[in-house]
Amino acid sequence: MLAQLAIRDIVLIDRLELNFRSGLSVLTGETGAGKSILLDAFALALGGRGDGRLVRHGEAQGVVTAVFDLPVDHPARRIAEEAEIDTEGDLILRRTQMADGRTRAFVNDQPVGVQVLRAIGAALVEIHGQHDDRALADPASHRAILDAFGGLQPQLAKVGTAARAVRTARTELAEHRARVETARKEADFLRHSVEELAELAPLPGEEAQLAERRTIMQQSEKVARELSEALEAVGGPHSGVPHLSAALRKLERRAAQLPALVDPCVNALDAAMVALDEARAVLDAAVAETEFDPRDLERVEERLFALRAASRKYDVPADDLAALAERYANDVAAIDAGEAALSGLEEGLATAEAAYAEAAEKLSAGRRRAAKQLDAAVKAELPPLKLERARFITEIVTDPDTRDAAGTDRVEFWAQTNPGTKPGPMMKVASGGELSRFMLALKVVLADKGSAPTLIFDEIDTGVGGAVADAIGLRLARLAATVQVVAVTHAPQVAARAETHFLIAKAPVKGAGRVATRVSSLPVAERREEIARMLAGATVTDEARAAAARLLQGAEA
Repeated sequence: MLAQLAIRDIVLIDRLELNFRSGLSVLTGETGAGKSILLDAFALALGGRGDGRLVRHGEAQGVVTAVFDLPVDHPARRIAEEAEIDTEGDLILRRTQMADGRTRAFVNDQPVGVQVLRAIGAALVEIHGQHDDRALADPASHRAILDAFGGLQPQLAKVGTAARAVRTARTELAEHRARVETARKEADFLRHSVEELAELAPLPGEEAQLAERRTIMQQSEKVARELSEALEAVGGPHSGVPHLSAALRKLERRAAQLPALVDPCVNALDAAMVALDEARAVLDAAVAETEFDPRDLERVEERLFALRAASRKYDVPADDLAALAERYANDVAAIDAGEAALSGLEEGLATAEAAYAEAAEKLSAGRRRAAKQLDAAVKAELPPLKLERARFITEIVTDPDTRDAAGTDRVEFWAQTNPGTKPGPMMKVASGGELSRFMLALKVVLADKGSAPTLIFDEIDTGVGGAVADAIGLRLARLAATVQVVAVTHAPQVAARAETHFLIAKAPVKGAGRVATRVSSLPVAERREEIARMLAGATVTDEARAAAARLLQGAEA
């Protein structure tokens, strides 16, 4: 419920703080005292449209804060949690209106978008009045109201599940049909491509491996010639090794004659022969390493060129040819198995649609039963509201071709205000006063059917008096036993039934040369005086005070 409303610098309100209790609270005051300003400010905190003209003249901004005391499982808390808002403790909605028209919204001091604020506000408060455009004016809400009254949420959930199944089946069928149709148009190309790629049998990474192997063989062919020439120079028939060997033997025979001179030469020639022998061995091994079958190079190049030609033909990297071959094979398989798969998906869609139709028909039947009960319940509330000759009609039009997650029914509340007149949509047939009374009767009937925890009624008693006003007050009090009700009223009969009575008035601001709206909670004695004023007008008489006392006593009885 609404626990506190604080307003600062909004039109004629400089600073205002109201504490609310459960039950029925009324706000009364003379015309122009500021009741509309109060409601406009409250609507702003609930996510209503901002307007820079709401800011009090001379101020840069105005602020409205609404504090709600809610159970831990209230839907408004779930909405806030989905927006990643900390919901521990009270739920505090705050809206700052700038004079330049900009606004900022906060929930529990966390900045939020206006859409989030509006969604939370709608779960917390319903505002109703003669010109209300949310309760009965929007036929889109009538179906949900009827479902709530009839307790049809289980049937509604089944229809929603069936609708999702139909949507999924239809999507799967459409996607598969599109794939098959596309594949059919390219069937010959696909079959040829699958055969060609299957014969090629490309492997991921194969192109890089072949290119590297080809490069190695090509370079080896060039290096081999140089190595062979070096080997020929060191160990071939024309090398100088035999001459060096002969010279070494001759010097060895002369070593005894002049060892000091010959021995160093023998040692040097011997070392050269050893080095040449080692070089020949190394060169011989290297030449052996470079030997390969030229046919291997030819085979590698043919494979590499075949992969690159396929890559160009199918306009994909060579590494993707294997995946492309798999995809083409799947497309061909889809063509071959397409008709059977399409038939199965079509049967699945038909089954899902039949299940939806069955669930929707059960929901429609439940709605028709609930509509009769709702019409009878509202009808019982109309005579005391001076609508004894009127009829409330729940009009249901079922169109199997119009399907959504809530069924195939279009629900709209109609009215017949007088016998012999043509019934029609309530917003078009009922006058403002009649509409507000129809709405009150409906809210009384729906009081325990998931209503918002706080209901605001803005002057729904305008234009009525006496017994009708008393009937309105009685029904507001009955509503207040279930939800918190706040009523702006000019009817003393309604004011007398309140548990909390606020008086709205304008008063001069000392030394400021302006007036400001003030709101005060009235004790019992002052309540009687205010109700007497509402009865008598400008001059309050003793008779009016006595009548006010009787109204208060009657309300307590």
